[in-house]
Amino acid sequence: MELENNTAVSEFILMGFPHSKGMRIPLFTLFLCIYILTLLGNFLLILTVTGDPHLHRPMYLFLMNLSYLDIWLATVTEPKMLTTFSEQTKAISFQGCMTQLYFFHFFGSTECFLYTVMAYDRFLAICHPLHYPTLMSLKLCAKFATLVWVAGSIHAMIHTSLTLRLRFCGPNRIDYFFCDVIPLLKLACEDTTANKAMIITSIGAVALMCFILIVVSYIHILQTIMKIKSSEGRRKTFSTCASHMISVFLFFGPPVFIYLAPNSMNYFIEETIAVFYTTVTPMLNPIIYSLRNKEVITALRTITNKFFKSPN
Repeated sequence: MELENNTAVSEFILMGFPHSKGMRIPLFTLFLCIYILTLLGNFLLILTVTGDPHLHRPMYLFLMNLSYLDIWLATVTEPKMLTTFSEQTKAISFQGCMTQLYFFHFFGSTECFLYTVMAYDRFLAICHPLHYPTLMSLKLCAKFATLVWVAGSIHAMIHTSLTLRLRFCGPNRIDYFFCDVIPLLKLACEDTTANKAMIITSIGAVALMCFILIVVSYIHILQTIMKIKSSEGRRKTFSTCASHMISVFLFFGPPVFIYLAPNSMNYFIEETIAVFYTTVTPMLNPIIYSLRNKEVITALRTITNKFFKSPN
């Protein structure tokens, strides 16, 4: 993709997360710890799934893809955000900004599509258990995973291409902690109506449609669960879906507010919401899926015991 356009701006200044000078070191330490925990938690979950043959099933292969996405989504934004706590390293080149924009929407939209596929997987497993091995084979699982990555790439390419068509000839200060579409539109020197329309239809509306599909899947799942006569059976079946439901609400809620209503929030509220789903949610996902899943906990204990087992 060509990363040049007719613009007088060669670099942008990322102002970062709003903070006082006294909060610079505490916030840097906080976000650094969050980033490290995100990497450790998701890498550990990936190793657990790949290292235990019992977890080589569609549900856990989708979960492994989610961990990969969380690692990359956090890596696209957090390292650069950490540098903005220093007065000397707030600049980002025009090419670097467009690259960050592309990969943020690539991994973010891919994760959005993946959550939808994961809900469909749970729908098939719970509502059609007898046909599940046929309806969701490992081969089909791999095709779904490939499809969501390709769809995410196309989605990101559309927004990056539209942004590259704009002229940036004046202010270059981005009141945000990474390069995203909405803050960049505010700096453009020409009409951004088409870009804003694409934001509403292709980001906000797509995310909302995915969320609706997930809700519909879980309505059917809950109806099936309520038909189970055993209370223990209902609890066990519901527990397999609870982790996914929590992650969905943590991931989908914030972006819908931001992208369905561009320019309607002040910077502080918008950045606070963005920080939550770009940094906090990727850190929480491996914790949520591990603590509520006995199979993952058992596999994690097995791998941990093998690793720390002293040689005879």
